[in-house]
Amino acid sequence: MLYLAEVQKKSGGILSGGKAELKLLACQRTEQNWTAVPGDDVIPADEANNYAAGAMVLVDIAGNRQIQRIQEAGRPLVSILQNFSRMQEKFKTQEEEIEQWKQSLTYQSQELNRREMEMETRREQLQQMEEDFEQFESQRQELEALQEEINRQRESYERNRQELEGAWEHLRGEMRRFEEQQSSAQPAAVLDEEKARSLQELLNRLSSSAPSTDGIREQVNGSLEAFNQQQERLGMHWQLLEQLRSQAQQSQSEVEQQSQTIHARWQEWHQAQEALEQARSELKAQQSALNTKQEYARMLSVQMQHSEEVHQQLFRLAETSDKVKVGLQVDVEALEKMPLDELQKLAQELEAELEKMSRFVHIQEEELNAKQQEIEEIRAKIQAANEYDRLNLENELADEQDGYQMLNETLVGQRRNLQARKSVLSQHQTVLRRRQGMPEPEGSNGVIDLSPVTMLVDVQRQQQAEELQKLEAQIEQMKTAIQQAEGLIASQTTDQEDKRNELKQLEAELVGRRATVAELQGKVSLYQEMLQPLQDAADGLRHKLEAIAGSLNQMQEGCNHQLQALDEMRQTLLSLTNTPELAVS
Repeated sequence: MLYLAEVQKKSGGILSGGKAELKLLACQRTEQNWTAVPGDDVIPADEANNYAAGAMVLVDIAGNRQIQRIQEAGRPLVSILQNFSRMQEKFKTQEEEIEQWKQSLTYQSQELNRREMEMETRREQLQQMEEDFEQFESQRQELEALQEEINRQRESYERNRQELEGAWEHLRGEMRRFEEQQSSAQPAAVLDEEKARSLQELLNRLSSSAPSTDGIREQVNGSLEAFNQQQERLGMHWQLLEQLRSQAQQSQSEVEQQSQTIHARWQEWHQAQEALEQARSELKAQQSALNTKQEYARMLSVQMQHSEEVHQQLFRLAETSDKVKVGLQVDVEALEKMPLDELQKLAQELEAELEKMSRFVHIQEEELNAKQQEIEEIRAKIQAANEYDRLNLENELADEQDGYQMLNETLVGQRRNLQARKSVLSQHQTVLRRRQGMPEPEGSNGVIDLSPVTMLVDVQRQQQAEELQKLEAQIEQMKTAIQQAEGLIASQTTDQEDKRNELKQLEAELVGRRATVAELQGKVSLYQEMLQPLQDAADGLRHKLEAIAGSLNQMQEGCNHQLQALDEMRQTLLSLTNTPELAVS
C-alpha cells in the first residue's frame, strides 16, 4: 500500500547522521483518494538514510510493514496537486451545472404551478360550461314539452274549428229552410225552440272549449328570458375566446420576431467566431515567427560566445608566449615624424600607466584568489554542517560565488586592456630604439602580431552584438504584440462564450414561449370546440322558441277569429228565434 511519509532521523553521534525513520502521514485508498494516518505511526527505514530530515517521500509498504519501494514525493505530489486542482475545476463546473439545473427545475416547478392553476381555471370553466349545457338541455326539454302542449292545443283547436264549421253548415241549412218557409207564405215563422236550444248549446260548448295560450306564453317568455341570460354568458365566453385568440396571435408574432432576432444574432456570433479563429491563426503564425527569431537570437548569442572564447584564447596565447602579441594598431608613421624627446616622453608615460595598471590588476588577481579560497572553505564547512547551518552556508556560498563571478568578468576586460597597453608600449619602444640607433631586443623579429585577427574578431562581435540588439528589440515588440493579441483573443473568447450562453438561454426561453403559444393556441381551439356546440344548441333553442312564439300567435289569431265567429253565430241565431232566454244564455 502506498503511503506519504516524512523522513525523521534520531540524533546519533557527532559524526553519524542518525538513524532514519518514516512517519506515516497519509495512505492512498484509491487513485484519487487519500486518508490521513491517525496518531504517530513511525516505522524504521534504513532505505531513507539518503534523504534529509523533514523530506517528504512516497513509500510502498507491504502487509508485514516491510518497505518495498521508496521515492521522493516532490514530483508525485505536484502531479497529485495538479490532479486535485483539475478535480476542483471539474467540481466547480459541475456545481455550476447543478446550479443551472436547480434554476431550471425551479423554473419548471413554477411553470408546472402556473399550468396547474391554468388547468384549475380551465376545469372551472369546463364545469361552468357543463352547467350551461345542462341548463340548455333542461330548456330544450321544457321547449319540447311546450311544443307537445302546443301540438295538443292545435289538435283541439282543429277539432273545435271542424265542429264550428259543422255548426255553421247546420245553421246555414236552417237559415235556408227558414228562408224557404218565409218565401212560401209564412212570414212570421221563426226557428223552433228545440233547434235553437241545440244550436245554443253547441255554441256554448265551442266557446268553453276554445284554447287559452296565456299559460304557454308565460312559459315561453320565461324560457326566452333564461335563454337571453345564457346567451349573454355565451357572449362573455366568446369575448374571452377572442381575447385568447388575439393574445395567441400576438404571442406568436412576438415568438417569430424573437426567433428572427436570435437567428440574426447567431449569424453575427458565427461571423465573430470566424474572425476569432482567424485571429487565433494569425497569433499562431506570430508565435511561430517569434520562436524562429528567438532561435536565431540564441544562435547569434552562441556565435558571440564563440567569438568571445576566440578573443580570450588569443589574449591568453599572447600572455603565455613572448612570440605573440595582441594589441591596438599604432600609427608608426606618426611616431616616426614625432620629435624624439616627445616620443621618449610619451613612451615613459605609457610605461608608467602600464605599471600602475599592472599593480591594480595584480591586486584584483589576489582578491580573486582570496575569494576562491573563501569559496573552498565554505564548501568544506557545508560538508560538515547540520541542516540548519547548511542552509545559511549555502546562501553565503551563493553570494560569494556571485561576487567571484562579477570580479572575474571585470578582470577579463582588464586583462585585455593590460595586454593591449603592453602591445602599444612595445610598439612605441621599438620605434624609439630604432630612432635612437639602439638595436632591437633579441627575439623581437620573430614576434607574431595577432592584432589584425583580434580586430577582425572584435568587428565580428560588434556586428553580431548590433544584430542581436536589433533582433532582441524586434522580439520584444513581437512579444508585446502577441501579449496584446492574446489579451484581445482571451477577451473575445470570453465575450463569445458569454454571448453563446446568452443565445442558448434565449433559445431555451424561446422554446418555452413556443410551448406556451402552442398551449394557448390549443386552449383557443379547445375553447372554440367547446363553445361551438353550445352556441349551436343555443341557436337551435332560439329557432324553436321563435317557432313556438309564431305558433302561439297563429293560435291566438285563430282563437280570436273563432270567438268572433261564435259571436256572429249568436247574433244570427238570436235574429232567427223569439226566445229571449237564448239570448241571455
